[in-house]
Amino acid sequence: MNNLLTNCPVCGEALAVTRLHCRNCDTTIEGRFDVGRLGRLTAEQVAFVETFVRCEGKLNRMEREVGLSYPTLRARLTEVIRQMGFPVGVEPAAAGDEDLHRLLDDLASGKITSEEAMRSLENG
Repeated sequence: MNNLLTNCPVCGEALAVTRLHCRNCDTTIEGRFDVGRLGRLTAEQVAFVETFVRCEGKLNRMEREVGLSYPTLRARLTEVIRQMGFPVGVEPAAAGDEDLHRLLDDLASGKITSEEAMRSLENG
């Protein structure tokens, strides 16, 4: 079976899903259906997300697995975030807070887990 196309192969705009069909009972439903945030991704971006999940969200593990640098992987993650419609680059409330930047750097480098980072943020 072919993967669902979400963008027009001619002009690149988003395609609208207007018909769903059940192969088992032959029911067909027509209307306008949203493919959701993940449905907005290109095949390459879906492959990136699958690898990201398999590596438990750790870009340093992805570096070893796919042979790309951390900045390249970070840029691809940013593309995925934008494609899914989320804001990118939201600044921390206290941009001059060195502790927060150190915490984020430790999280990005894999020195601490996201759970440890959240506990640290909650405890102030």
